[in-house]
Amino acid sequence: MSFNEGSNLDTSQVTGGGSRGGLAIGGGIGTLVIVLIGAFLGVDLTSLGSSAANPYDQGQVQPGGATSEQSFEQCKTGADANRDDTCRIIGTVNSVQDYWQDALPADVGRQYRAAKTVIYSGSTQSPCGTASNQTGPFYCPSDERIYIDASFFDELTSRFGADDGALAQEYVVAHEYGHHVENILGFLAKGQDRKTGPLSGGVRIELMADCMAGVWANHAATTKDDQGNTLLKPFTDADIRSALSAASAVGDDHIQEDLGGGTVNPETWTHGSSESRQKWFLAGYESGTVNACDTFSTNDL
Repeated sequence: MSFNEGSNLDTSQVTGGGSRGGLAIGGGIGTLVIVLIGAFLGVDLTSLGSSAANPYDQGQVQPGGATSEQSFEQCKTGADANRDDTCRIIGTVNSVQDYWQDALPADVGRQYRAAKTVIYSGSTQSPCGTASNQTGPFYCPSDERIYIDASFFDELTSRFGADDGALAQEYVVAHEYGHHVENILGFLAKGQDRKTGPLSGGVRIELMADCMAGVWANHAATTKDDQGNTLLKPFTDADIRSALSAASAVGDDHIQEDLGGGTVNPETWTHGSSESRQKWFLAGYESGTVNACDTFSTNDL
């Protein structure tokens, strides 16, 4: 259990969603190709058999259908976050934003902008396309929101091989907020080279977000909310191994080899190898500073 049981959760930082209907129109999304590089997997899970899966091949969405808002009344305390995946998302959102609110001005002199997370069930619409378990969690710069279905964590464990530890799940959320920080700092535009491969802009963006997730993990147990309370207990070595298992599970080589037919083709990579994703998470965790996350200044990825 990683949350302090008596801590309070702030549900105002999340919103619910779920769409019935809504038509996805085939074709690219033109100038919005950047908006889905934050997709945690970057591929349509129904197309994992293709080694050429491209995270930019997302359909343009025509809004429509009814929306059902979720209630988060069950998520009040850290004890709730320890027992419920949805509440754990909320607690992690709270902690990550508490951290960057203070750290970003201190480390790089930039103000942090709060970003809501949309916790949906099944699918929902975003300015970046349809959010579903086929796209995985992602950050949409157009509305500066993170989109996540809590049931993705089951996929992360059962299909991709991550363990079911709490920090594996929290890493997913912290990674997506890493993309929001990249957006604030102006790095997302550097991922628009439309290239793939282990040194492409998209891979650098993903590894930077992994590093930022590690930075947050370094400070999570000492990060306080507005009332001066800490949400999270210190992480154990087992917790860190859990996060690393998630980073490894979503490496391009792991997805291609174990889930995509056995052929590994680095030239099609969009998110980085399992080894690189673990390496950059640890770079952030061990340094504790965003200044260690500049993946654009090195080819040693």
